[in-house]
Amino acid sequence: MVYKEVSASPEWIRQLISLSEQWENEGSCRGYRKNSASDIDGRRIFVALNGKEIAGYLFGKTGFAPSTDSVMVKGTPFFELEELYVRPSARSHGTGSHLFAYAKRVLDGEVEYILLSTATKDMKAILHFYTDLIGMEFWSARLFMRIPD
Repeated sequence: MVYKEVSASPEWIRQLISLSEQWENEGSCRGYRKNSASDIDGRRIFVALNGKEIAGYLFGKTGFAPSTDSVMVKGTPFFELEELYVRPSARSHGTGSHLFAYAKRVLDGEVEYILLSTATKDMKAILHFYTDLIGMEFWSARLFMRIPD
């Protein structure tokens, strides 16, 4: 597997949109919909390649904390991880963990934090991945309860 950062060229965007459509069809995330080019344009894109095929991708954007809060002080540089997806055939082989580690190495020295939000239907699996395997800290949660009409 080869891990690298790529530009938002039309060919990479086409492939990422195709993968995001597969992700949408899995139905594993609440409210997830496939990407459009504008969802990807301007983002930092990292891919895991198995030959010429994308086995997984990670993208997001860098920014600076707009105000001081309980996590970081105003002006702190961060990377907001917007999506990390691995094809079903490449899961459980460390692809996502290695892809995250690669992005972390590239971003080291540019940002102080990597942040993310998730909307998965499998809370235990995603927390295991991000906290136990990747080493992220659980900081907060937003919970929902639908009240029937």
